[in-house]
Amino acid sequence: MTIPHRQLGSTGLSVSAIGMGGMPLSINGRPSEEEGIKTIHTALEQGITFFDTANAYCLNNDDFGHNERLLAKALQQHPQAIIATKGGLTRPDGRWEPNGHPDYLRQACEDSLLALGLDSIVLYQFHRPDPAVPFAESLGALAELQKEGKLIHAGLSNVSVAHLEEAKGIIEVASVQNRMNLFDHSSIDVLKYCEANQIAFLPYSPLNGISKAGQIGSNPVLSRIANKYEVSAQQVALAWLLQLSPVIIPIPGASRGSSIANSAKAAEVVLSAEDIAELNTIGQQQA
Repeated sequence: MTIPHRQLGSTGLSVSAIGMGGMPLSINGRPSEEEGIKTIHTALEQGITFFDTANAYCLNNDDFGHNERLLAKALQQHPQAIIATKGGLTRPDGRWEPNGHPDYLRQACEDSLLALGLDSIVLYQFHRPDPAVPFAESLGALAELQKEGKLIHAGLSNVSVAHLEEAKGIIEVASVQNRMNLFDHSSIDVLKYCEANQIAFLPYSPLNGISKAGQIGSNPVLSRIANKYEVSAQQVALAWLLQLSPVIIPIPGASRGSSIANSAKAAEVVLSAEDIAELNTIGQQQA
């Protein structure tokens, strides 16, 4: 299968228009390593070349880097694959807690390089602003790492337009990873900023989150449009994102090959303007 490609912001890189999020392969309820690698290989077979991970995709601090190591093992013979990772969260006792201290981000990047078996990370993203650390100081750490060649392009996650404005003059932002899906339009202003500034927008939870992805077909509008095209509700939800903006690259997570194969086929679904207008009302109702 061939998936259309999109530009990853202003990086000059072209990646599959649908990527894969690795988190479900490494948190509670994760599959075996063998099944995880099979799922990643299924993504490759479907034409996916962009994989998103984070050092914090693991069970706890003792398991740190699990998803990075898994992706590295699965993709070591596939140089066409681009792995984007993130740093800036810790997992004490399984919790998700921010740490944007420059020294921590430097160590996190070094650890990610080791886990991924790379000399330089193509896209390294600051996972979440830390209210205890000035945002500019966290960005400064990424800028230093970039100067040293440890990361090539920098991205931000869970940020506002104000954060992106603050980043100007500190580091060039290649991508933004915020929550966005049919049911959550809260980052529309950030998406518009990305469009205006040639920044890739990587919507996480594009199917409304791990716990809800399987149930989105219960929405009557989504179900009716999926039946109209004889596709899954999940494919319609991803197609809506793809048609929402040319800078969007959805990164649906998956723990089974069948799930990522289903998501990949969303690139073939073309929705009408009437369909899109009706789908837009879902998010408006949630607001």
